[in-house]
Amino acid sequence: MLHKKRKIDWGILLPVICFAIISIITISSALTYLSPTVGNLALKQAIWYVIGGVIIFVLFKFKNDYLYRNAWFFYLLCNLLLLFLLLFAPAINNSKCWFVLPGIGSFQPSEFMKVSLILVLAVMIYKFRENHQTPSIKEEFLFLLRSFLVVLVPSILTFLEPDTGAVIIYFVIYFVIIFTSGIRLRWFFIFLLLILLVLGFVLGTYFFQEELFVKIFGTDLYYRFDRIFSWQSGSGLQLENALASIGSAGVFGYGYNQTPIYFPESGTDFIFAVFASNFGLLGAIVLLLLIVFFDGKLIYLASKKINPIDKFTLAGIIGMLVFQQVQNIGMTIGLFPITGITLPFISYGGSSLLSYMILVGIVLNISSEDNRKIRI
Repeated sequence: MLHKKRKIDWGILLPVICFAIISIITISSALTYLSPTVGNLALKQAIWYVIGGVIIFVLFKFKNDYLYRNAWFFYLLCNLLLLFLLLFAPAINNSKCWFVLPGIGSFQPSEFMKVSLILVLAVMIYKFRENHQTPSIKEEFLFLLRSFLVVLVPSILTFLEPDTGAVIIYFVIYFVIIFTSGIRLRWFFIFLLLILLVLGFVLGTYFFQEELFVKIFGTDLYYRFDRIFSWQSGSGLQLENALASIGSAGVFGYGYNQTPIYFPESGTDFIFAVFASNFGLLGAIVLLLLIVFFDGKLIYLASKKINPIDKFTLAGIIGMLVFQQVQNIGMTIGLFPITGITLPFISYGGSSLLSYMILVGIVLNISSEDNRKIRI
């Protein structure tokens, strides 16, 4: 039996290669102000990119059917890893977000939970649509309740680490995928109203009844809120120095490895500030255009006539990436609160990079398979 040869979409893969070059160069520059004990992060990032390339190749051979069929297994595995983190992992900077693997580095399960959530939600919606061509309000409500619980379980486990940024991304994935599922719009208005009521109560208590807030939610959440809202004053070493390095870079920047001033998390959360200070306004524009081109390719692919489950998967991927890109760059230049959300493909991190490369493999499969029948 002859199989049609599948073509790689270079419009998707070439930007990823450019991201790899930018990431390695910028992380290398960020090492200027980092302790030598962290090792050569640029070399490590290059190795993670190579491993990611192998993952893309393997996924391209296996196709997405395998991932869809085993979506629930991956979801349960990631939840178990999140639970084991809370029970057994050592605390690093007062957080239990990573497993420490001797000789390899750290492993962050929440990064892979994002991928498993995209897959399992896409499978849930696909099967719901297959079984309910014209669902009743009750059927939709029960489905929304089940899918919400699927997101809630890892959200609670991740929140307890604590990793608020990852929890936000979980819900961004959920709402974007649900929005593209064709569900009745009334549910979104109801959700929005409930969120506003809860958020209004929490924020009102935080701003006007601090003692009551601490009694109800604890000091840990209070300090997390305090950190988020500190961006309004523009104060803090991290943000002030990042803004100073970007604002003084001019059109062409200070040059490679010439970051003018120190700021924490320069290789991860504030990687955009390092790149912009080194390569100036021109470099920042090039990076932003590359991001827009990559996102545009994903949006164009999602707009084509493809299998519904692939469309739901793409919606989750696009929602996650765009949110992280906007949030990370926005917080770096003082437009949004600092949440610890990294810049996809650019920030240092083995777990996060490998999770993005898995998504690239999924996207390349969707691009090459068109509107074929999915077997789940």
